[in-house]
Amino acid sequence: MGFFSEQNIVITGGTRGIGAAISRAFLEQGAAVVATYCRNQEAAQAFKQSCGAAGERLVLEQFDVADSAAVAAFFTRYEQQFGVLHVLVNNSGIRRDALVAMMEQEQWSSVLRTNLDGTYYMCRGAIPLMLSGRYGRVINIGSVGGKMGLPGQANYAASKAGQVALAKSLSREVAKKKITVNTVLPGFIQTELLADLPADLVAQYKKDIPMKRFGQVEEVASAVLFLASREASYITGSTLEISGGL
Repeated sequence: MGFFSEQNIVITGGTRGIGAAISRAFLEQGAAVVATYCRNQEAAQAFKQSCGAAGERLVLEQFDVADSAAVAAFFTRYEQQFGVLHVLVNNSGIRRDALVAMMEQEQWSSVLRTNLDGTYYMCRGAIPLMLSGRYGRVINIGSVGGKMGLPGQANYAASKAGQVALAKSLSREVAKKKITVNTVLPGFIQTELLADLPADLVAQYKKDIPMKRFGQVEEVASAVLFLASREASYITGSTLEISGGL
């Protein structure tokens, strides 16, 4: 038994990086988890196997959150299997870095489609299921990049700032139904998204962080679990930075 026993959780991008840590944390607390992924089926299956006995409560769903029809089809399947939804974590995200003057249209559009449109599609599908139960938690995984505006990441920053604004508006729409909507803003977290950063840039970023280190995925997962808990019932429309003091 755990704090989330008998709760159903949907986590987009839930099989790798931060998403995998969040999925694992909910499983450890007794939840039934549906983790979505887009392409890497081998990695998704490996993650499920790594969860051991808890993996029996993990369902994998492969689709692209940027595809509105695919998202709608997912929620049709989900409702038939689970009926009620307690928590949605919008974690799917991509980067396509380039300076604005040299950024291709597809680099801009693909990031906005996945990071922002995907969040909208998932919220649109999840909220009716939460309204029927008069309870729910929506947590967007944004980024401090949405506030800092790092060079070469205008598309990423715009998408992450948009997630905060979406959450703020949505939180006002559903607050009376006991549904909360919040955004977690990780800073530099040790994942594969940072693997392509040059060593000198990594050193500079760590120097700028008051704690002088990158965060761990488990530290983000812990914050998500708190916001998803019943104890966080009076927190909505808020942002929580997990950034080591940036």
